[in-house]
Amino acid sequence: MGCCSGRCVLIFLCTLQLITALERQAFDFLGYQWTPILVNFFHIIVVILGLFGAIQYHPRYVILYIAWTVLWVTWNIFICCLYLDLGGLSKESDYMSLGLSSHGSWWKDNGPGCENRDLPAAKWQSEDSPALISTLGCVLEYQYIEVLHSALQLLISLLGFVFGCYVVSVFNDEEDTYLYK
Repeated sequence: MGCCSGRCVLIFLCTLQLITALERQAFDFLGYQWTPILVNFFHIIVVILGLFGAIQYHPRYVILYIAWTVLWVTWNIFICCLYLDLGGLSKESDYMSLGLSSHGSWWKDNGPGCENRDLPAAKWQSEDSPALISTLGCVLEYQYIEVLHSALQLLISLLGFVFGCYVVSVFNDEEDTYLYK
């Protein structure tokens, strides 16, 4: 019973990762974010293999999924640091577009609650402040949406890692008990 429940949770987490990765892939495509598109593509393939391994009792595929999850967690930490401008990284850099386009995140132009983007050529915050207004009244700025998105990916991935390790250990225990009978 323990193996079945662990497998079921891993199958659920892989399915959830697949759905969130496809959603993220669509938004990255809309924003011409070529680096995340490539990484998401590999992520989708490995999650499908992990899902297959959990369903068909193939521990090698689940181990591949576990190893990829470590890389995926690292990638999402990088994304969080990039959009929060931590560690010398800047959200204004062209890391994500591979220098091929000047477009930013899709969320930057289409965030929740953002007003119309038709700004005058020189719109100043106030007479006293020379800072140029680049966005108008968004409920949540795009960089925080990207960070929340990556944080969700981190949470799901960490849970997937834990349950993947559990499922592999149960697979190995079942093989050991079968060999000694």
